[in-house]
Amino acid sequence: MALSDTSSISGLNAPTAANSNNNNVSSADSEQRFLKLLVTQLNNQDPLNPMQNAELTSQLAQMSTVSGIEKLNATLSGLVNQSGANQLLQATSLIGYNVLSPGDVLTTKKPEDGKDPATQAFAVQLPGTAADVEIKIVDSTGKVIRTLDAGAMKEGVNAVTWDGKDDLGVAVPPGAYRFTVDASNNGTAVKATALTFSQVAAVKQGADGVTLELASGSSIGLGDVRLFL
Repeated sequence: MALSDTSSISGLNAPTAANSNNNNVSSADSEQRFLKLLVTQLNNQDPLNPMQNAELTSQLAQMSTVSGIEKLNATLSGLVNQSGANQLLQATSLIGYNVLSPGDVLTTKKPEDGKDPATQAFAVQLPGTAADVEIKIVDSTGKVIRTLDAGAMKEGVNAVTWDGKDDLGVAVPPGAYRFTVDASNNGTAVKATALTFSQVAAVKQGADGVTLELASGSSIGLGDVRLFL
């Protein structure tokens, strides 16, 4: 699938020639003005109290520092733009892949006659070990249709599956379902992050950086991706 906004790629290559020329002219003008002022100051100095070498050296050093800072800023700007372009190109390689990212929606489809529903894969991310983890799957009305006792989970990303059935073992109607996670360790609550899979449909460069447009309709940053397959 093509990118949703390809115009951003060329904009990341480097500053425009106009901007670059303006910066160069501004820097050159500043140096010329500085030198003219310095020569005027030397020509009109008090013969009885001439400028000391230390003063002259100090002024020249200040001008050199300003010029160096301008060049450093231009270099850093170029590196940032190049990094953004590389990041965009790397992100396009994820198009068509399923990525695991923060989300709590599971979508079921009607199974073929005589077959069980497709297994739903998702995950739970924990900042630390949890001795007890309980996952509740709810329908659009907020009713709990299935409770999964996941037991103990380790720190990091933990894989979980749901067979698409309710607590009675009956396949649920096709549609979107949400899940919540309650995790604790020796009576202390452990903050859990729900993760789901979704296919990457497009990649876009915006003001906040590179974002992935998912087939589910949501957008995520590259930093939100935990896994892709």
